[in-house]
Amino acid sequence: MFEHMVKLRNIIRLPIVVLLFNLIVTGTLSATSKNKNTKSVLFPIEYIIADRILGNDSAKITIIEYASMTCPHCAEFHTGTFQILKKEYIKTGKVKFIYRDYPLDRLALAAAMMARCAPKERYYPILDIIFRTQENWAKQADPAEALAQIGLLSGISKNTYNACVANKKIYEGVMKIRSDGGEKYNIQSTPTIIINGKPIKGHLTAEKLRLILNSELTNLKIKKRQ
Repeated sequence: MFEHMVKLRNIIRLPIVVLLFNLIVTGTLSATSKNKNTKSVLFPIEYIIADRILGNDSAKITIIEYASMTCPHCAEFHTGTFQILKKEYIKTGKVKFIYRDYPLDRLALAAAMMARCAPKERYYPILDIIFRTQENWAKQADPAEALAQIGLLSGISKNTYNACVANKKIYEGVMKIRSDGGEKYNIQSTPTIIINGKPIKGHLTAEKLRLILNSELTNLKIKKRQ
């Protein structure tokens, strides 16, 4: 239920995040990787941080999700309600969907960075793997290595993974996505779902989602006729 979702106030403060992030990588943040052979494996920062749009880019309904990749409720949404959303509204061209990072801890931050270092066409398949296997990789003795293995299965080499999670600009980009979303939508829990600019309150079941989207679609048809 919504009241049990992870509360976000004061969970992450920037100085603490920097310290935790340093622990998950090699101990330092760098603008580029120390390995000379990994500099060229990363896409330009603008590409990495840009929104990934799933569905019809010209759809009149836009759904934005702010989520953390270690959040159990986010995993529940992605393996449940989101699958219905994708089948009934995204694949049919009625809705476009954008996932935005709101990492709650250093593991979620590393996962978010890794996924963004993949080619755009692999982004949502990687998210699907991360959320479906969250109970496994997030609880490993070495979850960072488990993430790297997910990356390998998704076509992200170990060099690319290491360069990605050690990259200061990518780190700052992901954290800016988080801070911008928090300020704009007053995010209090994850996942937070935004439909055409309006945050949806409460637990979002498939039935509730259908009611909201069908109402939006009906209103769009009425406006088109006027």
